[in-house]
Amino acid sequence: MSASTVFKSAIIVGTSRLIKLFANITKLLSYVFHAVLPNKRFTLPERAAPWLYPKGEATIPRIIWQTNFTNKVTLPVYLNYLFNRLMAPRFEYRFMMTDARRQFIAAHCDNEVLTCYDRLQIGAAQADLWRLIVLNQYGGVYLDIDAHAIWPLASTVGYDRDELYVVTRQGDFSNYFIASKPNTPNLARLIRNVCDNIEMNESTNVFDITGPGVFNKTLDKTCVPSVSYRHACNQGSFTNEHFQYIDKPAGKWTKEQQKVEVVGPKSSTIKY
Repeated sequence: MSASTVFKSAIIVGTSRLIKLFANITKLLSYVFHAVLPNKRFTLPERAAPWLYPKGEATIPRIIWQTNFTNKVTLPVYLNYLFNRLMAPRFEYRFMMTDARRQFIAAHCDNEVLTCYDRLQIGAAQADLWRLIVLNQYGGVYLDIDAHAIWPLASTVGYDRDELYVVTRQGDFSNYFIASKPNTPNLARLIRNVCDNIEMNESTNVFDITGPGVFNKTLDKTCVPSVSYRHACNQGSFTNEHFQYIDKPAGKWTKEQQKVEVVGPKSSTIKY
């Protein structure tokens, strides 16, 4: 590793720590804000144009994709959104809620995939499958609603890469950040394996059925382009479980899956 690469890595890590400090301060202040204005919510746009004109051609489309159970969010979640727009000013922004996700899958996938999606009874699991399908269809960068870039996103993704996945502190793949051009073999394999897990219905954990567990069983760490979270994207700096699920009584998927089966029977009718 060259001296310049080591220096840049140190700068990125240092920047991420400053961002986290700033974000945690805004998170603390948000408790005061929502104590004074408990019902105040901010609206995430379904679609928003880049803040700046796109610069150059890139293999991975300059689109940020996000999803959530609602587009009416608390101040910390909205600040997280604004920060990502700041870190990716030349990226278009696209957002889908629960109903829109299913409509998208119904319009772009065969009945087999749609049937698998319809069997998922927890929103986070539905979002796991949707993110793979939307990237396979259009390409771009998927970010969890609480995830934020810690370095300019265009620089992280680059102009010539076909795909980029994030790895955790333990060196495992996660799925809160995915960058890809459309129609890659890895996205196709991930979609197929998630659908196979739904068909087999042998697990009770979202993580293993549709989440990072699928990535770690499917992707080869030795040849799949990846980046450490320390140099690309963090979670939970601006927001937390309280602010994310304040309007969702069922709470986070880790709690929801204790009360609701992740995969429903084939004959079940899922309501949206």
